[in-house]
Amino acid sequence: MGNARTAIFNWLFARQHGGAFILRIEDTDKERSAREYEEDIYESLRWLGLDWDEGPVSQDGEIRNPKSEIRNEPQGFYRQSERTGIYKTYLQKLLDEGKAYYCFCSKEDLEARRASYEANGRAFAYGGTCRKLTPEEVSLRQAQGVKNVIRFKVSEERVEFKDEIRGRAEFDMSLLGDMVIAKDLETPLYNFSATVDDFEMEITHVIRGEDHFANTPKQILLQRALGFGTPLYAHLPLLLDAKRSKLSKRFGDASLRDYRLKGYLPEAMFNFLALLGWHPEHDREVLTREETVKEFQLKKVQKGGAIFNLEKLDWFNAHYIRHIEFERLMELARPFIPNAWFHNESLLQKALQVERERMRLLSDFREGADFFFELPDYAPELLIWKEVSLEKTRTYLEEMLTIMEESFGADAEEHLMKFANEKGRGEVLWPLRVALSGRRTSPSPFEIIQVLGREEATSRIRTAIDKIS
Repeated sequence: MGNARTAIFNWLFARQHGGAFILRIEDTDKERSAREYEEDIYESLRWLGLDWDEGPVSQDGEIRNPKSEIRNEPQGFYRQSERTGIYKTYLQKLLDEGKAYYCFCSKEDLEARRASYEANGRAFAYGGTCRKLTPEEVSLRQAQGVKNVIRFKVSEERVEFKDEIRGRAEFDMSLLGDMVIAKDLETPLYNFSATVDDFEMEITHVIRGEDHFANTPKQILLQRALGFGTPLYAHLPLLLDAKRSKLSKRFGDASLRDYRLKGYLPEAMFNFLALLGWHPEHDREVLTREETVKEFQLKKVQKGGAIFNLEKLDWFNAHYIRHIEFERLMELARPFIPNAWFHNESLLQKALQVERERMRLLSDFREGADFFFELPDYAPELLIWKEVSLEKTRTYLEEMLTIMEESFGADAEEHLMKFANEKGRGEVLWPLRVALSGRRTSPSPFEIIQVLGREEATSRIRTAIDKIS
């Protein structure tokens, strides 16, 4: 959910300033990257309505890149796994200029050094053991097949930058040591590839989660070494649960797909996520997409964590279910509706119109509306209101059946309410509700009658009378 919120903030900022919202697939970590994950990203962005201006594929899924043609770049311009040659050029540049070097220190040796430092209460930073190796020594060890990585020479002691949200930041880079930027010339690590990509793609603003905050000074050092400019950075606060702990999958941090399958609307999810971490000048919370673009202010985003309140998300979802265009609601609800219900489209639409007032999720519709399509079996005792006798309940049902057979619509409702006010609302309306729905809880009996129609409604009342005869 944090990634989704970050994407929304980037999209809002780009749309507000007439910029480009760029989709870049950072898939250099082969163990954690697969095309199905990439497809999930496309699907999630489309579901949220976040149209990208540049990316590996177009909005309709075509494998094409209009912007690539303008940039005169190959098709893989926006997918890191296909940019190996570009990274290799810049890695070699740093090696040739003496700003990076091959390191042959083994993992075991480094872990032993780290343990020694920590045992003495000191933070470990790589001391540059392999910095002074000669080209001949490097070539010999490579020829011998000694495993190595590429490290960047961290020469500056302090890095300062201004974060658009957190303000001025300063890092003591002497605590870092020479950092690993690539496993080899063909396999750059995140900080290096992201730095190169930001330059190549002419990125002006990097808006990302605060978990990347510590990466920023590392990337600034690489930018300076490569002669790149530095974009503006804005690090968004973490999403927290109700106990102000980092959001976990157990408490809210599921994937967008999971939320969609539960029956959340994209309009509700967009509105909810777009307000996590800031609020507009006025007190309104329900905003259209256009209003959100107009109101959004990056500099008003709070520094502290934003609470992911699931109850609030449910409130947004229920609001949008009640208020979006019915045709749109029908489209979104379709995957949650049993196929058999589509055989009576008129009944289905009437049922959805009534149930939308009670639904929290789209998935609520099936359970809430099933009695419209098939009266469930129920015990005769359920028809009886409190201490009312069986005979009196049957008499009331027979009276209501007569009213229904002689009138319908507004006239029937008027006569039924008059009868209920005379005999007692509970005594009359409770058995009517149960007769029509087979349930203790349901929409009002009058709403059910309007959905079912006279023939089905009177048939169900007769069934109830038979049950207690």
